[in-house]
Amino acid sequence: MTSTNLTISLDASAGAEAPYEQVRAQIAAQARSGRLPAGFKLPTVRGLAEELGLAVNTVAKAYRALEADGVVETRGRHGTFVAAVGDAAAREAAGAAQAFAERAARLGLTFDEATAAALAALRARYQQ
Repeated sequence: MTSTNLTISLDASAGAEAPYEQVRAQIAAQARSGRLPAGFKLPTVRGLAEELGLAVNTVAKAYRALEADGVVETRGRHGTFVAAVGDAAAREAAGAAQAFAERAARLGLTFDEATAAALAALRARYQQ
């Protein structure tokens, strides 16, 4: 599917990620890369669902996740727009890292143990 700058292709194979996650991940990647600039208006939930052949709730779930991640912002009846994600993503990641560091310290992990746990989680996520 292509709508102005937005391009989404769904993989329907059995091992593929859930459709809402594919939509979420592709919009997030395009926003973070700058392919979708800040202020770009996304299609309506209903419109994108029709174009992709998905249920409206599937696209709505993806949009809610994107909004929770700070990738998009909903402006009421005006629509959903790509947010200025660079700063928001960096802030979110820093907050998550800080929370992890505090939790690791409470658990009594050494620096090396905490680092190993974080690296293992990152490797598992990025090597999928």
